[in-house]
Amino acid sequence: MSKSTYLTDVNDIFAKDLQNPDFSQNVQAEKNKLASAVAVREAREAYGWTQSQLADRAGIPQSTVARVEAGSNTSMDTISKIATAFGKRVQISFS
Repeated sequence: MSKSTYLTDVNDIFAKDLQNPDFSQNVQAEKNKLASAVAVREAREAYGWTQSQLADRAGIPQSTVARVEAGSNTSMDTISKIATAFGKRVQISFS
């Protein structure tokens, strides 16, 4: 009779899933999108702007700002417009 191994903790399940290269790559891609979303939202809030105010200054629809802040995939063109609205530049680094 073989002994079954049961995972009893969500972290155990997640750690096992991360051993799959495709799953791990997808998790990292999602983390990158969410980090960008948080950065945009935090900058907007630090400026005391609403999404509509940022959208007006960036020349993009408010719905685009909402999608960016929700972590939806967005173009570098949109990110560049948002950075310019903040008077900032885009800096990309791979770590």
